[in-house]
Amino acid sequence: MPKFIPGLKLCELFYHNQVRPILNEEFPNLRYSAAVIGWGSEVLEFDTAISRDHHWGPRVLLFLNPQGYSKLKHEISQSLSNNLPYEFMGYSTSFSRPQPNGVRHAVKIKRRPVNHMVQIFTLKSFFEARLKFDPSKRIEVTDWLTFPQQRLLELVSGEVYHDGLGTLRKIRAKLEFYPRDVWLYLLAAQWTKISQEEAFVGRTGDVGDELGSQVVASRLVREIMKLAFLMEKKYAPYSKWLGSAFGKLKIGNKLGPVLQDVLLAKTWKTRERKLAQAYSIVARQHNALKITKPLPTNVTKYYGRPYLVIHGDAFASSIRKAIRDPKVKSIKPNVGSIDQFIDSTDVLQQLSVVRRLGLVYEQLDEN
Repeated sequence: MPKFIPGLKLCELFYHNQVRPILNEEFPNLRYSAAVIGWGSEVLEFDTAISRDHHWGPRVLLFLNPQGYSKLKHEISQSLSNNLPYEFMGYSTSFSRPQPNGVRHAVKIKRRPVNHMVQIFTLKSFFEARLKFDPSKRIEVTDWLTFPQQRLLELVSGEVYHDGLGTLRKIRAKLEFYPRDVWLYLLAAQWTKISQEEAFVGRTGDVGDELGSQVVASRLVREIMKLAFLMEKKYAPYSKWLGSAFGKLKIGNKLGPVLQDVLLAKTWKTRERKLAQAYSIVARQHNALKITKPLPTNVTKYYGRPYLVIHGDAFASSIRKAIRDPKVKSIKPNVGSIDQFIDSTDVLQQLSVVRRLGLVYEQLDEN
C-alpha cells in the first residue's frame, strides 16, 4: 500500500494532473464545475490510512449544465475510462461496481476500461439527491429545520477545484450556516434539551443509581457539545466524528477536559460538580454572543432540591424573545431541528421521510 495522503489532496492532484487535461483535450469548450463534496471522511478531513478500505481514492465530482447532460455524461465518462492511467500516486483509479449500499472498492487492473470514480451530475440532481431540495429555490424555515446537519456539513466541507458553471460556490455559500432566527431557535431548543435532564444526574445518584446517573450525564455531555457547535455557528457531524470536530472548536480546549472529567467521574457528586463547571463555561460563552441580556453563569439548586443546575430553560426563554422572524416565532415548542428531536441514524438517512417532517412545525402545539 502506498504512503497515505489525505484524500482531499489526493483528489485535488488527481483532478489537476489527470482529469482536467483529458477534459481540456477532449472537450475544450466544456463548461463544468469540479469538486469533492457530499460524502466521505476525506470531505470532513478526518480520513486516515484505514479509510482507504472502501470508497476512497482518486475521485472527483463533475457538474454539467442540464442542456445535453445525458449525452455529455456518457461521452465524458467513456473518454475518462479510455484515457485515465490505471494508477495515480500508487492508488488504483479503477473501482468495483457499487454494492447495494453504494460502496465501491479500489480494484487493480491491467487493461482498459478504467471503471473510474469520476461521478457526473447536474447541480440540481446532486443537491436534490443529497438534500431533497432544488438549490435554485429559496430555502424556507422548514427546509432548514429538516436538513440533517451531517448532510449540510458534507456539502459545505470538502473542496471546489473548479467552478466553470459559476454557481457551485454560490450554492455552498447559501448553505454555509442557518439564518439568524433559525439559529436562535436551535439554540433555544438545545438549552431546552439540557434543562429537561440537568437535575437527573443528582436525582438518580441520590437514590443510589450510579449507572442511571452516568447515562444521564453522558447524554448531557453530548448535548453540551452540540450546544457548543451551535454557539460557534458550526454544523455538528454525526457521532463518529463528533468528538474529533468538537476538538477543533475554539471552546474545545477549555470545555473538552471538563466533559471528559464528567464521563470519568466515579460518583454522582463528582459528576454533578464537573457538569456544573461545564454549565458555567457554556453560560459565559452564551453571554459573549450578546444575543440576550447577560444571564447568570453560576449553577444553583433545582427549585429547593439539592441538585446543581444552570436552568437551561431560562436561557431558552431569553433566546426565544430575540427571534424576530414570524415564521420562526410561530413554532411554539422548542423541539428544534430534525437532528434535535430524532436520534435514529436510519431515519436521518431517509431524506424522503425526513423532509416530510416539516409538518411537525405546523402541527405541534405546547399542549
